[in-house]
Amino acid sequence: MRFRHPDGTTVHLAYCTNVHPAETLDGVLAQLRDHCEAVRRRLGRDRLGIGLWLAADAAQALVTDPSALRRLRTELDHRGLEVVTLNGFPYEGFGAEQVKYRVYRPDWGDPVRLEHTTALAHVLAALLPGDVTEGSISTLPLFWRTADDDGRRAQTAHAALRTLGRRLDALAELTGRSIRVGLEPEPGCTVETTGDAIAPLTAIGHDRIGICVDTCHLATSFEDPHTALDAIGRARIPVVKSQMSAALHAEHPHLPDVRAALAAFDEPRFLHQTRAATTAGLRGTDDLGEALRGGALPDGTPWRAHFHVPLHAAPAAPLTSTLHVLKAVLAHLVGGPHPLTRHLEVETYTWQALPPELRPHTSARLADGIAAELTLARDLLTDLGLKELP
Repeated sequence: MRFRHPDGTTVHLAYCTNVHPAETLDGVLAQLRDHCEAVRRRLGRDRLGIGLWLAADAAQALVTDPSALRRLRTELDHRGLEVVTLNGFPYEGFGAEQVKYRVYRPDWGDPVRLEHTTALAHVLAALLPGDVTEGSISTLPLFWRTADDDGRRAQTAHAALRTLGRRLDALAELTGRSIRVGLEPEPGCTVETTGDAIAPLTAIGHDRIGICVDTCHLATSFEDPHTALDAIGRARIPVVKSQMSAALHAEHPHLPDVRAALAAFDEPRFLHQTRAATTAGLRGTDDLGEALRGGALPDGTPWRAHFHVPLHAAPAAPLTSTLHVLKAVLAHLVGGPHPLTRHLEVETYTWQALPPELRPHTSARLADGIAAELTLARDLLTDLGLKELP
């Protein structure tokens, strides 16, 4: 979906296909047929933006086989779909029964991550619509934080990202397409918050390497949206893209009914980092179950969990979502005189991890839900003065 900002800039809105994980090119083509086109039809649009997630095997097939890349491009056109952004965070196995910590491997200390992201950049340059010259890729924020970090891994990661920047420069010179990559701060990673991103991105010092602002992650860490985004702006860090998502919020986690409601979201597939804001600073656990077992987090202050809940459907009381944080971020990024990013992506990958009574049990119900999220996102953008384009 495309929108015209009052200053004339085109802003793109997509939804991320990591909600339909596939490991191979055939699986990706099936996603387009079985899911993405269905969402487009529900929205009544001739064209729909999708943020592709390409697992390592699919990306490799596309970058090494020109006919495979042409096949994907033809299929996108045939189904009324367009791609200006990729989700490059998960490397593979995002559809596994248990993902948890695996999603952070390989990290930016491993040369495999550099080669994979380079491959994604080449694929994206070839997939961009004919009238679009800028693409974006989100990636993991260096690596998962461990107790034995000694700085050497960070130096390796920074060097890899500088190399990536040079490769992106060469790609732009070769193709005329500018691809940018954004570190996506996430709780538990070495770059956990937007503030944590400033130092490494300043050290990397390349204008094609910036930040991806995920509004669920920002909210989970109890960051104030305007304070965080003002700091990014002062540091001249480019906002490559923003992922529109909402976290799980519990105002009174000490109450038995609240804990019971939270327990319904404690599931085995994904990691749901949980945070509490205290007067002494942020406290956290790696997963929701760890917080619920007692003692790990203070329960006299609100909790937020990294669980991407559907934008249009906040969980039932006594829980809520952080949709208000998303709205504040969106107003800051595209509600001013000029947009601070051109790429927005709805990223609710946890539909099938919701409590059973909230899950869509058919592909039709899932398409209904994604279309409803995109409708809400569209309304938020038009309320900010952007005009939806055909």
